[in-house]
Amino acid sequence: MSYRLSLLDKSPIAENETAQDALNRTLQMAQLAEKGGFHRFWIAEHHNTSQLASPSPELLIAWIAGQTQRIRIGSGGVMLQHYSPYKVAENFNVLASLAPGRIDIGIGKAPGGLPLSTRALQRGLRQEDKGSFADQLAELANWLKPGQVTADAESLAATPLPTVHAEGFLLGASLDSARLAAKLDWNFVFAAHLNGDKTLQRDVVTEWRTLTQRDVIIAVQVIIAATQNEAERLAQQVEIWGVELENGQRVSVASEAQAQAFARQAGSPAVRIYRREPSLIKGTAESVLAGLDALAVESGVDEFILDNPLVDASARIASLRLLSETWRQRTAIREVAQ
Repeated sequence: MSYRLSLLDKSPIAENETAQDALNRTLQMAQLAEKGGFHRFWIAEHHNTSQLASPSPELLIAWIAGQTQRIRIGSGGVMLQHYSPYKVAENFNVLASLAPGRIDIGIGKAPGGLPLSTRALQRGLRQEDKGSFADQLAELANWLKPGQVTADAESLAATPLPTVHAEGFLLGASLDSARLAAKLDWNFVFAAHLNGDKTLQRDVVTEWRTLTQRDVIIAVQVIIAATQNEAERLAQQVEIWGVELENGQRVSVASEAQAQAFARQAGSPAVRIYRREPSLIKGTAESVLAGLDALAVESGVDEFILDNPLVDASARIASLRLLSETWRQRTAIREVAQ
């Protein structure tokens, strides 16, 4: 079975740790992922939380790219609704100039935080000026296109212009998101780690194949331990809560307390707050890879982006080490067979 493995990291801050501890571990995981033969390492964006240390993936991308050699580094993803597409393009053109051919720009539609942080991030911005998310993404894609800086003072480009531009990815879990990515000729990542609806995943992947020749990429949550029982125990720590508000907004958060806070901050009563069953592949490295194999056959997956939802530092590192060792062995056997 031939597919690529990549990693998504949120820089979780474990109990009795500092943000510096969490960020240093993110770097360690990127270096382990590179050594283990992973294809990409992505950093998520989350705001106003004491549990995660990654509100600015661009900063971490630069730091990690300078301390790795081969693995692609990117965002998973920048929450575009908060920012000027022009400024985002400038940031990633700088990154692509620092690490040519190794930078990914993953874009997400979610707020990456509760309404308080959203309002703070968007203070002074007018919705009518921003346009729709599709408008913002199209503008960003246009700024990232290769171009030339002219001497005309009236021209505008997102400088610097790198020799190899950042590769674009839209993260989502809907048919509309897949169609938007295809329209812009971007890559698309189905966010199964956030929405485990198998029927939706099948429908989106089927539609994606009719729209483009680009790869099928799926993000999934995995927990790997030395034994199945240990993986099951660790999986019990993972919580995902759904929130449905009276205004029609639907989001997923990490705890019941966050769900209630989201409704309060949004100023719209919660119609429903419920705990969702996490969509997890859990077990030993061998059994998790077997699960990925089955999903790859079922959906024709070219690449998995793995999200480990655990907070515990030792469990996260151990999980990656176990997977990396097994993945390297499998890759070596495949290369010999060829």
